[in-house]
Amino acid sequence: MAMTGGDGTVHVNGFASNASARAGLALGAALASTLLCAPATTAAPEEGGTVRGAAALAPAPAPAPAPAPGERSCPVVYFDLGETLVHTADDGSTAYLPGAASYLRTLRERHIRVGLITNVPPSWGTTDAERAARLRTEVDATWRGPTAFAWADFGDRIRTPRTEAERKPSPVLWQRAKEGSGGCRVVYEAETAQEVSVASSVGFVSYQVGLPHRPAFLPAGLVELLGRRPG
Repeated sequence: MAMTGGDGTVHVNGFASNASARAGLALGAALASTLLCAPATTAAPEEGGTVRGAAALAPAPAPAPAPAPGERSCPVVYFDLGETLVHTADDGSTAYLPGAASYLRTLRERHIRVGLITNVPPSWGTTDAERAARLRTEVDATWRGPTAFAWADFGDRIRTPRTEAERKPSPVLWQRAKEGSGGCRVVYEAETAQEVSVASSVGFVSYQVGLPHRPAFLPAGLVELLGRRPG
């Protein structure tokens, strides 16, 4: 399916070698290490940042209050779509990947904005809104999951290529997303190391999903903490 973020056939380019990429990846890794390097008595957060075991005795940080009208809501979390949030089966049907629906729900409850950065054919429209509408039509036509995809959560934050040259792994889509973030810190979560590296190179805090021995997604509590740091 054209939305799938499987750009791994293109070799990693040089964007990941600069200081910005190293800083973004280092911050993402540092956040993950707060879980992975915790004492044995502290359980790593489960999906959505829930903690069990000894760590559950400590009160969890309260979710951020809803922003007032006109007030910016930070950070903004962008995702790849295919094989990050959704999976297309061999029969062509599409559904959420395990944990994705509840993770999006947790971000919504914490008033954390989300967006998509995904490759689709530029011919699907002349604007992001037109291409996003076509993407929704394509996904909904094959959707077989018990829960509908949460399109409303993404609002107008769906970035897609206007030309073939803008397709990931070109940094253009990430640059456009960052420019539209209102100065907020931006996060990117995807399944491919290449996309994570390119996003980091343009200033995103990046997190590679689906790796063993770490949370499937960047825990919502840590995402929320990023919103309290300068962008």
